[in-house]
Amino acid sequence: MFLTDRSPSEALPPLTSLDLDVKVDGLRMDALDHLEDLGASAVIVDAEVKAELGFRVMAAIAERHERVPVIAVLARTGFGEWPWHDVADDIVSSSTSAPELLARLNILRRRVGDVGDAVMRLGALSLNVETYRVALSGRTLELTYKEFELLRFLVDRPGRVFGREELLREVWGFHFYGGTRTVDVHVRRLRAKLGPEHEGLIETVRGVGYRAAVPDRPESG
Repeated sequence: MFLTDRSPSEALPPLTSLDLDVKVDGLRMDALDHLEDLGASAVIVDAEVKAELGFRVMAAIAERHERVPVIAVLARTGFGEWPWHDVADDIVSSSTSAPELLARLNILRRRVGDVGDAVMRLGALSLNVETYRVALSGRTLELTYKEFELLRFLVDRPGRVFGREELLREVWGFHFYGGTRTVDVHVRRLRAKLGPEHEGLIETVRGVGYRAAVPDRPESG
């Protein structure tokens, strides 16, 4: 699926030369309403001219947990304008060649698993619940079983806050006697593996517990 307000031949010329079944729609929020029904294997968002709108559309895809990889079309000078790494799985430009675009699409589908409901996504983070593979902006994370299960539980319920005792019951089970400090230790380890740039994907709510965040979106001006 290609979301753009320009003609495809102008926005991403190599796309028209590839033997791909591509549905083209306008760059607007309501274009996402039927995304799952279309069964798209990838979404390409043209943010080269309308960067803010493109970012908002990609942030909405991440927030809705659409399980498809997202590619941003950006101008060569537009990389620092928004935190694209939070909402895009890959970035191309209108001058990208056809062989490179095809290779990127194939690599991206393989990287995120291309297994439908087996893949959970939150921004640049993807979790494959069948293979237990976790990737962050293309980088594989090595997690323990409980780290994976804790991350999976939170990512599956973005924005919802869970207390430490509730997380112990849901992730470790009723017969675990390690104490709530176990949750804090695992969250700390997860954040260390996510790295400073992405540790905010797990938020602390003071006096309550933890939640999975959703990617930041620019405020309307």
